[in-house]
Amino acid sequence: MKFVTDIIGEELKTFEKKFAGAVKSSTPLLDRIMKYIIKRKGKQMRPMFVFLSAKLHGSINESTYRAAALVELLHTATLVHDDVVDESLERRGFFSINAIWKNKIAVLVGDYLLSKGLLLSTSNNDFEHLHILSDAVQQMSEGELLQIEKSRKLNLKEDIYFEIIRNKTASLLSSACAVGAYSTTKDGTVTAKMKLFGEKAGIAFQIKDDLFDYGKEDIGKPTGNDIKEKKLTLPLIYTLNKIDAKKRRELIYIIKNENKNPKKVKFVIDTVVEAGGIKYATEKMIQYRDEALTILYEFEDGETRRALEQLVRYTTDRKY
Repeated sequence: MKFVTDIIGEELKTFEKKFAGAVKSSTPLLDRIMKYIIKRKGKQMRPMFVFLSAKLHGSINESTYRAAALVELLHTATLVHDDVVDESLERRGFFSINAIWKNKIAVLVGDYLLSKGLLLSTSNNDFEHLHILSDAVQQMSEGELLQIEKSRKLNLKEDIYFEIIRNKTASLLSSACAVGAYSTTKDGTVTAKMKLFGEKAGIAFQIKDDLFDYGKEDIGKPTGNDIKEKKLTLPLIYTLNKIDAKKRRELIYIIKNENKNPKKVKFVIDTVVEAGGIKYATEKMIQYRDEALTILYEFEDGETRRALEQLVRYTTDRKY
């Protein structure tokens, strides 16, 4: 990641200041919560994709900074709301907003962040940015609801899984690449190509996240967490389709009724590993990563393209 920060390090520092200003509030409680959110921000991968996608095609400008802020505002809003929906008390090793300030305030904070993003765009006539990101928010909501619906029935097929992660996760990363490119080109063809690039990278990113559930690294969520939440991810979907009917019924019973039992969860994980679910999901992840890189290689070589390549490879090589 050092090469990436060497290329856009100054832009990221400037962005942090601009983002802090963008979320500032005159309401003391809200301002205190915003400072808490800024303090616990993650790796800022989506702003990185915005800036590198912009720089690949031109010079970073104020429109690029607003695009990055819009992406981060919407992303943060969805995370705050997700923690309420999932009843999660922790995120990235910190207490979640709902854990400290309860659900009502957390929902309102998410709404505040969303409104800040809308105002940032409309106040500066960034209507194409808003159009691209509004589409992503719609897809994210649809993906989340589809996952909830299918998790109840435990009848998820591979094509539905990819529809869920394309909407739920990849849509925001693809939009980050699209608004970044649009901010420096105003070119619809380039923007669409970067959007597809981001989608492929986003799918690879989510498969990697799903694989962590079967690993042993300390990644901020317990191993087997997806199983406990009855989420059917690619390694498990592959396994359920491959094993015999008797063992399939056994796994489904555990996921439905014994998903809080550590021994039973370990049995599911061990079965997935033995059935080749990890290997299959890893191969799919690499396939999507390489498809993203194939699109990227259509653009002129240079340090920015190499930084974007490194960032894509990081999404599949990361340890947490």
